[in-house]
Amino acid sequence: MKSQNEIIEDFEVFDDWMEKYQYIIDLGKELDELDAADKTEENKLQGCQSQVWIIHEVIDGKLIFKAQSDAAIVSGLVALVLSVYSGKTPKEIAKTKPKFITKIGLDKHLSPTRSNGLSSLLSKIQETAKAYS
Repeated sequence: MKSQNEIIEDFEVFDDWMEKYQYIIDLGKELDELDAADKTEENKLQGCQSQVWIIHEVIDGKLIFKAQSDAAIVSGLVALVLSVYSGKTPKEIAKTKPKFITKIGLDKHLSPTRSNGLSSLLSKIQETAKAYS
């Protein structure tokens, strides 16, 4: 789990967006693979051009998310979001705004479809947290 400030610091190292995209792709490679049984229509994220599946469990009052995408850059975006939100209580998730997205410039450097997918992922995490509040 990383703080948003740690993510922002990580991105300050890179000079251009090609390096940042490569870093995002590399983050995606570190995601744990979901079991084939978890890649169901029910677990599929809606509003995303790529295929993204997301599941969660509650451990000691904290929501643990796992997700996987079939697209490299999207996997990296998923990894970034999960590093901020997974492992937190529903209350912590509800009050954590994704400030890192604008701070690292993702809001200006993603295609509209990827931005929509990112919004869908964030909404899904917030909805899940709300269900446990």
